Amino acid sequence: MTDATIVAAGLDLTFQTNDGPVHALKDVSLDINKGDFVSFIGPSGCGKTTFLRCIAGLETPTAGTLSVNGMTPDEARRARAYGYVFQAAGLYPWRTIGGNIRLPLEIMGFSKSEQAERTARVLELVDLAGFEKKYPWQLSGGMQQRASIARALAFDADILLMDEPFGALDEIVRDHLNEQLLQLWARTEKTIAFVTHSIPEAVYLSTKIVVMSPRPGRITDVIESPLPRDRPLDIRDTPEFIEIAHRVRDGLRAGHVDA
Repeated sequence: MTDATIVAAGLDLTFQTNDGPVHALKDVSLDINKGDFVSFIGPSGCGKTTFLRCIAGLETPTAGTLSVNGMTPDEARRARAYGYVFQAAGLYPWRTIGGNIRLPLEIMGFSKSEQAERTARVLELVDLAGFEKKYPWQLSGGMQQRASIARALAFDADILLMDEPFGALDEIVRDHLNEQLLQLWARTEKTIAFVTHSIPEAVYLSTKIVVMSPRPGRITDVIESPLPRDRPLDIRDTPEFIEIAHRVRDGLRAGHVDA
């Protein structure tokens, strides 16, 4: 498909360890199109994060092919094709919020004026305007994660890779950030690959939900969401939402049975 941004075909990944080989991914084939919001859900150790790391060029598959923006993952990494948001915000405590966001821009050699303009823009995007001079310890966990997202957006990559960014937050904060992330996605039209353990989060956020089996990680179902892109939180009470959630749950169960 011409608008496919990320294309995996027959992807395998086996880690060699002292206790023998660990088969992390097996025969993973998937197209992620430009502007998609794709969630990966499955049990711990099923290869969700491993697949994200393969896209980022941080792990090398042992078989199959993977392209990102028509390049190898390593070429895409060097071309700064993606921003990466981890489960922990990973902000440097000795740098202000603005300083943390500017860090990748400094490394990439952007001018001071461009750094300032981009930092102000992404702080506005994540609703943190006015917090540039604060330090991470002065912000709540949810605000720190928003700053981490701002840092990943600062150099304006087309793709955003998000590895359980809200997993450690309480449900109320998580709901709020889910809403904000959807608004951010609508404004920026990024392609987002998002790892989660939460069925409601996966269904609420995604245009496509990828259900994975226990190790070796295989795709057991790919669900194209029929939900509208404009999604208030109470859409989670609708029959359509509940039906998709049931299908995700069934896919997770089937993966356990087949594993």
